[in-house]
Amino acid sequence: MSNGFEVLTDNEVLTEEQALTRESLLNGGTAAPGADPLEEIARRLLVEIGEDPQREGLRETPARYARWWREFTQYDPGSVDTVFETTASGSLVAVSGISVWSLCEHHLLPFSCRVTIGYLPQGSMLGLSKFARIAHLHAHKLQSQEQLSQDIADDVEKLTGSPDVAVIARGEHLCMAMRGIRTPATMTTAVWRGALQEPVLRQELTALTADTRG
Repeated sequence: MSNGFEVLTDNEVLTEEQALTRESLLNGGTAAPGADPLEEIARRLLVEIGEDPQREGLRETPARYARWWREFTQYDPGSVDTVFETTASGSLVAVSGISVWSLCEHHLLPFSCRVTIGYLPQGSMLGLSKFARIAHLHAHKLQSQEQLSQDIADDVEKLTGSPDVAVIARGEHLCMAMRGIRTPATMTTAVWRGALQEPVLRQELTALTADTRG
């Protein structure tokens, strides 16, 4: 028959102490009325990894964290649909060296990509700056590099009206460099559509836009 008392092991006592400490730290940094909910998430993250959100150097971190997430995910690349009539149909157009940052949906860690886009115009050409705008439009969300390449190709095909589109992306992922094997490496993804699936045109595009950085 129970005597109404509960005996706690050392581990259970430690767990209760940790819980009290976390509660104290969280209560000590109550968010201001109207604050971004992401600030509270950042504050809890700091506590859970053993930090004090109220210490010097971290007091403004939750607000900065919230602003960064909003800025990144709500990024506006501007107009992406400027096209011009052209008589140069069938001539290969290639734009390379487009650098973007995105976020791995598996680990919420950044990855950088160098993007090359090629297509064969079919009566209209996309404005030069629009290639970078399209790449940035699709980069600012959680995803895989494979999906990023496909989404860029979809937009270029839709906006130019050309089915002959290629996108090559070379990415370096912090989820590989900072965790797991902890070794930097370059991942390459390629989308080949329409006539650009033909070996001759594929070779021409890769030769014209060779990335010597890896």
